[in-house]
Amino acid sequence: MCTSEHTPPEEQEELMGELKPSRPARLYGSAGCETWSACFSPDGSRFAWSLGHGTVRVLPWPLPCDHHAEDSANSEEKVLQCNHTVWGMAFGPQMANRARAAVRCGAAEGLLLATGLNNGVIKVWLISTGQIWLNLTGHQSVVRDLAFAPNGSLTLVSASRDKTLRVWDLAKKGTPSHVLTGSKNWVFKCSISPDSSMIASVCNLDSKAYLWSIRSYTFIRNLKYDHERTMISCDFSMDGALLAIGSFHAATGWWLDLWDPYTAEQLTRVEDCDICVYRTDNLLAALSFSPVSLQLAFKDYRALQIWDVEQDKLVLEADHNRVSGLCCAFHPQGSAIATGCRDGRVKFWRVPCLVPSLQHLCRTVLRYSVSTFQVKALPLPKKTLEFLTYRNISKKKILRCSEHYS
Repeated sequence: MCTSEHTPPEEQEELMGELKPSRPARLYGSAGCETWSACFSPDGSRFAWSLGHGTVRVLPWPLPCDHHAEDSANSEEKVLQCNHTVWGMAFGPQMANRARAAVRCGAAEGLLLATGLNNGVIKVWLISTGQIWLNLTGHQSVVRDLAFAPNGSLTLVSASRDKTLRVWDLAKKGTPSHVLTGSKNWVFKCSISPDSSMIASVCNLDSKAYLWSIRSYTFIRNLKYDHERTMISCDFSMDGALLAIGSFHAATGWWLDLWDPYTAEQLTRVEDCDICVYRTDNLLAALSFSPVSLQLAFKDYRALQIWDVEQDKLVLEADHNRVSGLCCAFHPQGSAIATGCRDGRVKFWRVPCLVPSLQHLCRTVLRYSVSTFQVKALPLPKKTLEFLTYRNISKKKILRCSEHYS
């Protein structure tokens, strides 16, 4: 079944705020000033911004009134000088284990920020002091992405252009990382399932995604495309039952595919507007699932869009700027989303508040701890099983842009 999105977003775009670097932006296309990464802390009280030139700012959230000044005297703000281009960032650990982490870190506040650098080094900062806590070495090239395990442990996963993933246990200083190999191309992105059992990763020209066991450090399976794709990003849904994969091709434009990570089945494909003349030039740059709902945000060269999978509709289209589009990150409460720009800026957009159905909430609770195979074995009606395994969503969907709503 194929559907096209003809209903315009329910709410107009609403820009909540914007951060601008003090240094003037370089000419478009030159490197060094990009916001490659932006993220919120697990409790939503901090926001980390990589503003280019090897500098990271960590600010309190909501943003203070004087957030435009880079030399703000706000004691809650930290400026981290990494001295190399920062490509990936991740806060950790989760709130449930913050007290335990504080003991391990030897500090009253155990919030950490890991930064992946251009020279292959990962610097882990203690936010309470703004000082380096660990230097992790081993990668031979750019550390493109980082992710802490959602279970609150000090397990960190890094993805690098050296074609490897590494799994680090920060609770054991000096312990060698576990190296996951198999790709023949740069590893662009990694994501950890909500139950901390699987790692998903994508590489730029592999035309497939990789699934790994984070418990045994072994390869599980590939999610394969039947023809060449440039892979961009991946992310698990809040219950771990869906894996979103973003890719594009010069002839067909970008795709967002939802896969079942347990069975390696492709459940649905979302495609760019089929009416736009420059569809093949509209490359996908980033995607992210909401941590609290079944909303999937993605940034292409045309706009930031948020698609509500449960209600099967586009709920936001914003940030109409080709200069924007390197990263996007939800607030832990799902109320806001940040987008990074090539000129070093970061913008904050209000996310429409939609109440999920009771059915979906029950499905989320069940699927968090029950695999697809276990669900299929339950003595339930066929339609119920299709709902619980997300087999009731349309197989193909075309999202029309704001210019081509009918």
